[in-house]
Amino acid sequence: MNFLENFYSLKDKVAIITGGSGILGSEIAKGLGLAGSKIVIGDIKNYTEVADRLKQIGIESEGEYLDVFDRNKIEEVAEKVIKKYGKIDILVNAAGGNIKEATTSKEIPFFDIPLSALEKVVALNLFGGAILPCQIFGKYMVKNENGGSIINISSMNAFRPLTRIPGYSAAKAAVSNFTQWLAVHFAMEYNKKLRVNAIAPGFFLTEQNRYLLIDEKGNLTERGKSIISHTPMGRFGKPDELIGICIFLASDASSFVTGTIIPVDGGFNAYSGV
Repeated sequence: MNFLENFYSLKDKVAIITGGSGILGSEIAKGLGLAGSKIVIGDIKNYTEVADRLKQIGIESEGEYLDVFDRNKIEEVAEKVIKKYGKIDILVNAAGGNIKEATTSKEIPFFDIPLSALEKVVALNLFGGAILPCQIFGKYMVKNENGGSIINISSMNAFRPLTRIPGYSAAKAAVSNFTQWLAVHFAMEYNKKLRVNAIAPGFFLTEQNRYLLIDEKGNLTERGKSIISHTPMGRFGKPDELIGICIFLASDASSFVTGTIIPVDGGFNAYSGV
């Protein structure tokens, strides 16, 4: 390998991606796999199909049923991976999302958002989307002599809450805070080489947010237009544009980087609107 290939190589690393069947999770999985990592796709559906697609392009991969709310199931997957590979080097927590029932609208004013809907969004993004997998997979990762990398998925909402999505904004702010807390905790209490960071994607079209950004005719909604006008690069992000930052955070190139939340947003967070 030349210098750059070696610097960013994930050869012989073992990576678990929760929510790995989603648009963003599957793209990150592909990128980590092409950089040399063995991939485990964990999700509640389509995990086998995604793993098979990765195999077709030469990536060693497998799919596992993984419910991020089920401690026993997460533990079962962790034990299976340890038994097969002997270690877990990389954990990407890509499970998350929002729901219409927790989004303000003409039909659902803030005062009428059900507590159950808010609880579901917070639980998905914070507890299942970060804390539980970090507890269970992290228990094995702290034992790694060479450390490892945990990558959580935060959001632009963690920097500045967006209108209409109070539960999602609160949950992602909590994910950022938890990421920083866990980075310090693991480094000071368990393993100084186990790093914990988060990426904060700007606006990428996914199944969870498409209804807010694109109308039935495929045109931008008013919200979509507002986002584009406040994104200096003038477009939505493409899923494969998350690959580079994830390879950086998973590789030795970021060996002294922990406790950070890195925007991938086309300049949205830097733009004041003026």
